[in-house]
Amino acid sequence: MAPHRKARPSGTRIAGIRTPVLATAALTSVALLSQTANAAPSPDRKPSVEEVEKKVDDLYRQAESATDKYNAAKERSTEQRKRVDTLLDDVAQRTQKLNEAREQLGSYAAAQYRTGAAAPDTATFLLADTPQDYFDQTQLMSRLTGRQKETVDDYFTDRSATMKKRQEATESLQTLTESQEALKSSKTEIQKKLGTARELLSRLTAEEKARLAAIEKKKQEEARRQAEELARQQEAARQKQAAQESSSSTTTGGSSGSSTTAPTNGTKAEKALAYARAQVGKPYVWGATGPDSYDCSGLTQAAWKAAGVSLPRTTYDQVDAGTTVPLADAQPGDLIFFYDDISHVGIYIGDGMMIHAPKPGAYVREESIYYDGSSIIHSVVRPA
Repeated sequence: MAPHRKARPSGTRIAGIRTPVLATAALTSVALLSQTANAAPSPDRKPSVEEVEKKVDDLYRQAESATDKYNAAKERSTEQRKRVDTLLDDVAQRTQKLNEAREQLGSYAAAQYRTGAAAPDTATFLLADTPQDYFDQTQLMSRLTGRQKETVDDYFTDRSATMKKRQEATESLQTLTESQEALKSSKTEIQKKLGTARELLSRLTAEEKARLAAIEKKKQEEARRQAEELARQQEAARQKQAAQESSSSTTTGGSSGSSTTAPTNGTKAEKALAYARAQVGKPYVWGATGPDSYDCSGLTQAAWKAAGVSLPRTTYDQVDAGTTVPLADAQPGDLIFFYDDISHVGIYIGDGMMIHAPKPGAYVREESIYYDGSSIIHSVVRPA
């Protein structure tokens, strides 16, 4: 497993101050510093391009993390809605059965009345908690036929079961409400962060936007360099392993030729990658699972589904849906997870590159796994 991303110290810049020689200069400096302390930091100060770039990246990261919360809440809400609907249907059927049982019991009570049984016995029966309570009170067991006894037992059994199902439905409705509230909260959080990011970018001048693009290009060049270095390391490791296997085969008198066995999920990985490549150029949309747009985990889920493998919806569930392998052993089709909170995922394609849905405003693309720095990879997982 690759090392976890280390927290980056926020840091603050402190301007150096020369010690004045003259007392008057010292007093003037103190006065100026006092005024600066009282006035700073000015909320109207325009942030630098570098500050905007960092802030926007942070907001996108936070929005992506909130997207996973949204996806999880949406999945829970969908599952809970199905459960509630099933329970309500069950309760309705049981209630209908109880009504039919009451009608049948009513006919028995009417028959008892016609034969001289006391009318209050019927009310006692209907209000009793259990059949035995009724029989103990009235001592009428001997008057009931076998069919009547069976009907009475079924009635109380069904009534108890229906009450339990109604309670389950009530609790499920409460859980559904909580899931829907979490869904709404995550959606609001995402929209707020994306709105803030858009506002920051909209304030940049044409010159600042050009500088921002240059910063992004430099980051991409560094990311590609790191990907190439990883590819060289992986190739060296493969050659070393092949040499060791060849030497071992010669020593033991085994048959010549490579003894390397293709991974069992090779064909499936190829299908997943073929699907992912076909999505390149489609927009990132939070909460989307295709086919016209995707978020990061929506893309990986859809790609492996095309290969016949069912993955969970969220990144922090997908990370447990397979075997964790070292980054040096990553193979095409493996899932690459990022950040300590596992809020991003891409599909490895080899040579330090991946296909992923990066962030709002971007499109599904092929990119270095070091697209946002070299210390952010959380883990590599080979889907089962």
